[in-house]
Formats: sequence, C-alpha cells, structure tokens
Amino acid sequence: MRGVTEAPGAVDDAPLLDELMPWSVAPLRFGRSWIVAPDARTLRTRWDRIVAAEGPEREALFRPSRARTQASAVGALPGQRTGTTRFARESGPCPEPVRVAQGPFDEQWLLPDHRLIDTARPELWRVAGEPQLFAVEQGWVPGAAGPALLVTAALPEGRSPAGRPGRIRPLFRRPGGREPNLAPGLLDFLGRRYGCEVDAHDWLAWTAAAAFPSPAGCRVPLTADPEVWAAGVALGRELADVQLRGALSGTRPRLPGGRRPYVRAAVPARPATMTYDSEAEALDVGGGLISPVPAEAWEYRVGGVRVLEQWFAHRTAPAEPGSLEAIGPAAWPQEWTSELLELVTVLALLGAREPERAALPAGGVGRAELDAAGILPAPPWSRRPASVLDHQEEGPEGQFMLL
Repeated sequence: MRGVTEAPGAVDDAPLLDELMPWSVAPLRFGRSWIVAPDARTLRTRWDRIVAAEGPEREALFRPSRARTQASAVGALPGQRTGTTRFARESGPCPEPVRVAQGPFDEQWLLPDHRLIDTARPELWRVAGEPQLFAVEQGWVPGAAGPALLVTAALPEGRSPAGRPGRIRPLFRRPGGREPNLAPGLLDFLGRRYGCEVDAHDWLAWTAAAAFPSPAGCRVPLTADPEVWAAGVALGRELADVQLRGALSGTRPRLPGGRRPYVRAAVPARPATMTYDSEAEALDVGGGLISPVPAEAWEYRVGGVRVLEQWFAHRTAPAEPGSLEAIGPAAWPQEWTSELLELVTVLALLGAREPERAALPAGGVGRAELDAAGILPAPPWSRRPASVLDHQEEGPEGQFMLL
C-alpha cells in the first residue's frame, strides 16, 4: 500500500482527492435488493410478479421502508422514462433495466424507477452517460489491501465491499463531458508544471495510478518530475482501460503470452462453492473448472475483500423463499460464465501491475505550492452540482419541473 513506508510528513502533504475533485456524492442506497440482479430477465420477471399481486401480498413483496412505500410520490430519474404515479397503482410494463456498478468490478442490472430506490442521487443520473466516467473512492479500512480508487463508466452504487462509505466523483460536472470536476485552475497549473497540455483524462489516469488510502480519505501525491508524471499517466491509462474493459483503447483485455482462461469442466446448474487451486491455477466453481487463473486474479482485493469471492456470492447467496429476491435463473446462465472469464482476466492484469503502481515515485508538489497558486482551497460552488436550467424532468403524477 503506497504511503505506509513514506515519512508521515510526505503522506500528510499529499492533497486529498476531496480537495482536487471537489464535487462528490455519497453512495446510492437502493433500499430493496429485488430491484438489482445480475441479469435483466430476472428483473422483468420480478416486475411482472409484483404488478400482478394485490393487497397485502403486493405490500409484502414491495418491502416498504421509511424512504419508500407504494404511496410515495416522486419524480422520474433524469434520463429515464418510468412511471411517476404512485406505485400502488402501477400496472404497466417493466421499465428498461440499466447497467450499474453494484460493487467493485461487478456490473449488474437495476430497475431505474425512482419509486423503488430509497436514495437514488438524481444529480448523478443527470450527468451519467458517454463520455462520463466515475472515480469511486473506496472507504478507509485500516491495513486492508486494495486500490484506493476505481474507475467505472456505469453508474456506481458506490459502497465499499467492507461496508465503509465511499464517495462517487464524476469526472465531469455537466453532461457531454463538459466542465471537469476539478479544482479551478488545476489543469492549467499542471500543464505549466510539466510543460505539456493536461486534460481531465490525464488527471484521472494519474489518480488511478498514484492515489493511496489514508484515514482522512484518498490522497493524490503530485510529482515534481515531468517524466514521472508522463509515466504515471501512461500507467494509469492502462489501468483505467482494463477496469473499463477496453473502452479507452477499443481492445478487450487479454492476458500476455497468449494465455486465456478457459472452461475445462462446465459450471453446474447451482454451484454452491468457489475454491482456488494455486498449483494448478484452477478455479473450482461448484465442480466446474476454469483455468488458467493467475494467482493475482484470485488474490485481488478491494477494501480487504477478495473480489472473485464477492462476485460469486452476489450470484449464489440464498434468498427468503417467496420473496422477489428468490426469483432468479433456474440454472447458472452461460453469460455469467463469460463474465467470470473476463473478470479473471481483468483482475489478473491489474494484480500484475500492482507492484509497478505501488513503486511509482510521487511527491514533490505539496499543499503549500497549490495554496500559493490559488488552487486550494477550491471555491464552495465547485462542491455543489452544476445547475441544469434548461432540462425538463417529470415530477410526481406526470407533472414537469424545471431544474
């Protein structure tokens, strides 16, 4: 973990990500787990089940909370065409599920219906979509292995695996990749410091490579050496591209040397366990075998939690009989195996680069220099979402509101 062996002063002098990317949003809170699933078909089946139910049965299936009941009156989420009548009267078709980052490296599907989500963070939905990227700061876990920050294009739930609250930081404050979510003047300052043009994606790449966790939050040391900056940006772009499944380069992640994980024995209909054989580099999924699986993939952790084990648990954890959560695929879908193979590749590539990332020289540009340049502290307005004055959104019961 970067920062552990550094002098305390060097650690404390590294600015916080919160200072340099001022606008952040707390994690979403779904409130009811049946609105999220690893496959979209399951969500449509669950929707059909609840809208067909009546009375006390429908109420029990809904799982009301303090924030949401079937009588809650809320507007549609930005960019989503869903009903705004009270859910108690809902009888229409299922809204189109959307991809979300349910956890680190775990994209699932969500019913994007504001009536079903306890805390949806509409300000994030307003800026989601290409070319937006999200930096997801992981909550501090003392002594835990894993990156301090992850990058995703899917709308992130934002919760850390260990349950600690994290923060979600959009790269841009406005839709369409406009207005970087950075302390005003930071990019110009970095451009002058390193003698080259620096844009928001360069900044995100450096952060992906250099950021480290601390009790006060994620810190981002800034180098004084232009060559170190260029090397860190190059490394960070590769790391971010792997996390984004090749979206930046246009090439899906692949292991070096022509290696590729394969299914050696089919995953059974209902696997209950996942284990790893380090000597054989094999992943046993309920009796199904996948190999080669590099040790870096199996050992990769976020917040101290092994990513592969959590991914598997999200798809196999038992649910209460008769609940909507209990509705799922009758057997392990083929697409889950394909996702698992890709996840193994992603984690192996990231794990193999971790020593290089941890050894990246950093430091040299401290808070005093940023203060003197007028970068810190960031102005209060930069910590608030940007106004969207020309965007109509549907409010409760079909009314429109101007934001």
